[in-house]
Amino acid sequence: MAMVTGIKPEKIAEYKRLHANVWPDILDQISQCNIRNYSIYLREPENLLFGYWEYHGNDFAADAAKMAADPKTKEWWVLTDPCQTPMPNSAYGEQWSMLEEVFHHD
Repeated sequence: MAMVTGIKPEKIAEYKRLHANVWPDILDQISQCNIRNYSIYLREPENLLFGYWEYHGNDFAADAAKMAADPKTKEWWVLTDPCQTPMPNSAYGEQWSMLEEVFHHD
């Protein structure tokens, strides 16, 4: 699975600093929600963030809701969300836009 969002140029250093020291509770929550091999990439000068992960569960919507309800995750997002700029055509409240897989090779 993959997603994309923008990042404010003046917030890039802060975003990198936060992700260099992700809280253990956040990493644990990601694992509890059946997400593995999660990476975020930065593309400059376009200032885009690209997120990729492998989902190993049976109900992504339920796991995403579980993550969104987690108090520590909410606290983390208070720090990271202001660094980001949603895509121009994102739905209201959508921080990251999901991407369609058009090719896969193992």
